[in-house]
Amino acid sequence: MSEINILSPHIADLIAAGEVVDRPASVVKELMENAFDAGAHTVTVEIRSGGITYIRVTDDGKGMAPEDAGIAFLRHATSKLSDERGLEAIGTFGFRGEALAAISAVSRIDLTTRQKGAPSGVRMTLTAGDIQEMYETGCPEGTTMTVRDLFFNTPARLKFLKTDRAEGTACIQAALKCALGRPDISVRCIKDGKEEFFSPGDGKLDSCIYHLLGRDVMQSMLSCVSEPGDIQVRGFISSPEAGRGNRSNQYFFVNGRSVKSQMLQSALEMAYRSRLLTGRYPTCVLYVDVAFGAVDVNVHPTKAEVKFSQEKKVFDGVYYACMAALDRENRLASTPAPMPVREKSVYDLPRPSSLPPEQPRTPPKFDPVAKPVTYDDPPPMGPNFLRDSEENPPAWTPVPPRLPVTLPPEEIHPVQAPAPEQLPMEPVRAEPFRVVGEVLSTYIIVEHGEKMTLIDKHAAHERMHFDRLCAQTVPTPSQSLLAPELISLSAEDFDLTQDQSETFSALGYEMEPYGDNTLLLRAVPAGMDAGEARACVEEACEKLRTGRKLSAQQARQEILKTVACKAAIKAGKRSEPEELAALTEKVLAGEVKYCPHGRPVSVTFTKYELDKLFDRIV
Repeated sequence: MSEINILSPHIADLIAAGEVVDRPASVVKELMENAFDAGAHTVTVEIRSGGITYIRVTDDGKGMAPEDAGIAFLRHATSKLSDERGLEAIGTFGFRGEALAAISAVSRIDLTTRQKGAPSGVRMTLTAGDIQEMYETGCPEGTTMTVRDLFFNTPARLKFLKTDRAEGTACIQAALKCALGRPDISVRCIKDGKEEFFSPGDGKLDSCIYHLLGRDVMQSMLSCVSEPGDIQVRGFISSPEAGRGNRSNQYFFVNGRSVKSQMLQSALEMAYRSRLLTGRYPTCVLYVDVAFGAVDVNVHPTKAEVKFSQEKKVFDGVYYACMAALDRENRLASTPAPMPVREKSVYDLPRPSSLPPEQPRTPPKFDPVAKPVTYDDPPPMGPNFLRDSEENPPAWTPVPPRLPVTLPPEEIHPVQAPAPEQLPMEPVRAEPFRVVGEVLSTYIIVEHGEKMTLIDKHAAHERMHFDRLCAQTVPTPSQSLLAPELISLSAEDFDLTQDQSETFSALGYEMEPYGDNTLLLRAVPAGMDAGEARACVEEACEKLRTGRKLSAQQARQEILKTVACKAAIKAGKRSEPEELAALTEKVLAGEVKYCPHGRPVSVTFTKYELDKLFDRIV
């Protein structure tokens, strides 16, 4: 008996649909791109229940004739291609003829369409790709496509969808990317009866960004235009002072198509090298225009990724255009300008009239012979470090280790359980060590026995923070901000903070919704620099924004990692001797081995290994 079966067309359609339609956001993207290709000037997107039960896209494009509507839902039916030569220069969003077939195979569809100038239109209903009804009707010019009960016939795929809020946010994000790509088209997006955004369609990119990404984002943007040539780059990039904690606000478009491109991302961020703090990322809305034949948009089922025939030219075009924009800002910033008068805000709170003067610190003296760092009068440790170390941190000279005691055979007895009044065993102490010093304001050099160890102080302190937070059974104390801070987030990140609001609260954050996709931050975890609060929230959202569902415990762990990182000693800043000694004690005692992200915190070299490096041993 043959073991190879030929799948039925219906099953083949269901499998193929998974490549194009994996969630409601995919439907929104495909239907909007069809509307753009139809020459629409206005497009309205409506979703309900995260797009799972209802998606409707209405456009005023050219519409379809009845004979075209009847075959539009067949696989590989398209008006964009007629032969293989068309693949060499694709200038439309759709061309494969897969989108409508894939969507209809896993949903129920209502379609009304009317061509420009036609006296009447046509209405169709389909279930799982099969036409149920088709008849003449009166309707406006253009096309209205309503998709209901997505994945009703593929329950296995349905169960992998996220919550309605998460899926709805993904739909809004997909619609927003499409709208950003076409500033000349007016797009209105409505979710559960509420308008999420509106773009005027006036063809002005700055106006489009203002309406879709918000005033704060637009005010931080710099105009970016490349020199004339085969590769045209235009758009806006953010000022270095407006760096974000994640890449959620980076939008790249190639010939108007929203794409993901590691190469374009690298070109952008390369331009910000030495201008942006580590862990901060620029915002951008960049359009790259190339000849249609110089880009392959057929390398991914959803056309989200592209390949360039001349990648280096495209990389250079983006890189030098961004560099020029940043250089222009530097030149403008060097010209003094009067300070604008800001209106008083309701968040302006009175500040203390006088603060105690900061105590001057005695600079370290370097001994070229013994190499350790010594201080005339070592200042006390900082308050942040005291929270995470022991109440009485180890002294500069550690306690010598206890030597093992050897008993004669006749005195060896079976191990017995300790009596209740016995004290517990003391923690493992590190062997005697000498902190030689600190190099590059990042690494601690330690001599112990016949070995030398390099310790990454940030990674070690981050692990200490993380372990302490994980062990806590009570909420982390908060420290209130003198002036509450507004944090603008993407729609997806805002929803993530709402889903994890209890976790953020337990970790010491006090924040509440304040308008569209905006949080009002009133307090941060004790020990954290208030200036790191915004970056911490953004980076936590970046970690939570994964393709899989996270349990409550997993989500808490990801947020804890970010909080620990932001509260730890920063690489590049000098530390006090006591801080270095306390970190070294933890590392050499084996309590701290890896940072929360899995990176080692120390590297050890034996004397033998060092001698080999210097050819002292043959």
